[in-house]
Amino acid sequence: MIRLFKHYIPHAVMLLGIFDLVLLVGAGEAAWHIRATQIGSSVGPIADRAGMLALFAGVVWLAMIAVGTYGADALRSMRYAGARLLVAVSLSIIALSVIDFALPGSTFWRSTLLYAMFLSIGLLVADRMLVGSVIGTSAFRRRVLVLGAGERAKRLKALSERPESGFAVVSFIGMNEGTQVLEEAIPRGAIHDLGRFVENIGASEVVLALEERRNSLPLKDLLRIKTHGVHVNDFSSFMERETGRVDLDTLNPSWLIFSDGFSSGRMLSSAAKRVFDVAASGLLLALTFPLIALFALLVKLDSKGPAFFRQTRVGLYGQPFTVHKLRSMRTDAEAGGANWAEKNDPRVTRLGKFIRKVRIDELPQVWTVLTGRMSFVGPRPEVPPFVADLEDKLPYYAERHMVKPGITGWAQINYPYGASVEDARCKLEYDLYYAKNYTPFLDLLILLQTLRVVLWPEGAR
Repeated sequence: MIRLFKHYIPHAVMLLGIFDLVLLVGAGEAAWHIRATQIGSSVGPIADRAGMLALFAGVVWLAMIAVGTYGADALRSMRYAGARLLVAVSLSIIALSVIDFALPGSTFWRSTLLYAMFLSIGLLVADRMLVGSVIGTSAFRRRVLVLGAGERAKRLKALSERPESGFAVVSFIGMNEGTQVLEEAIPRGAIHDLGRFVENIGASEVVLALEERRNSLPLKDLLRIKTHGVHVNDFSSFMERETGRVDLDTLNPSWLIFSDGFSSGRMLSSAAKRVFDVAASGLLLALTFPLIALFALLVKLDSKGPAFFRQTRVGLYGQPFTVHKLRSMRTDAEAGGANWAEKNDPRVTRLGKFIRKVRIDELPQVWTVLTGRMSFVGPRPEVPPFVADLEDKLPYYAERHMVKPGITGWAQINYPYGASVEDARCKLEYDLYYAKNYTPFLDLLILLQTLRVVLWPEGAR
């Protein structure tokens, strides 16, 4: 994987993304030639429209990221990828048409965009048929050797067998650590020179997956492997990289302390984040105020009670604050105290089902972002009773409050809506990853991917 601004991107995805960008520039240039030929105009040097081509390719590419064309499902299914590509190109053409209207003469002719749209879809589909067909093959998978044969090694085996996995386990080595779960593991005593063995099987990485490392860390073996030029990784760091979340089952304080993350450089990132929050929330409030007012009126007409719902949530450093949303439940929904939302929750009103599904009920929270109590991106803020309960049941839950809560977040785009302690545990793993690694780049990626969640509201309640 390639680490870009603390976030890992699979080599296959990066390669496919670069090919897509080149093809999009080609589609834009071809569309320009076709339209110029039709109207008898001079094509002109490509340097004169380099900015237009970059704008076209960039907008379409960002739309592709936003709707999930580089996700695991899109990489495995041509049908899934084709549908997402069609949506991405259509949305980007609409956006480019708006830009053309706002900045006349500075972008593509709208007639040219029509040709570019069909050319882009054809080229991108062909790209996935040619390049995407080999993404899941061993050519793009790292060869990993696992030191260990217990439950952790078994988890790595299951992870490697997923279709979207970016690595393949070439061998398991039993390190005399107790009960051996994997029968195929080779006993350490059967290998004379572990460094030479790693070299012979072509492993590019070795993962330490011992169940108990105290007084059993094979330092001599690890040193020999390292000096052979092979990357050595511990289980927790490997899982974080491959899954995009912090594994709570194996997490310990020393790993959090000594691993990369929570750096002082985030002061600059926090400043940039706040500037973006103020600018974007102010603009968004101005644009959506009529929509908020309209649905506030509809909420009043649909059911008895106030149009807006106010609730205390836990924010940065555990400090309480008030969040505002359009009311989507009956006024007596929390008469007996705060409860988890349920599937087909009877407390949700008729209109509430719709505004929850398309996330319109979240729009008033933009005011909380403007006032600085929330951010656009961050862990979802919970109510104090839930926080108190979850801090007792889940280790490291309080650490998610080290970053400002958000309207959308890494957990929200990666995990379906959950309403239980186990779901909260899974989301906590994603929240800890975000708190540990957040940068403006990761925030941008989350904001783009939020469009996918809005368009395909999986698990909305």
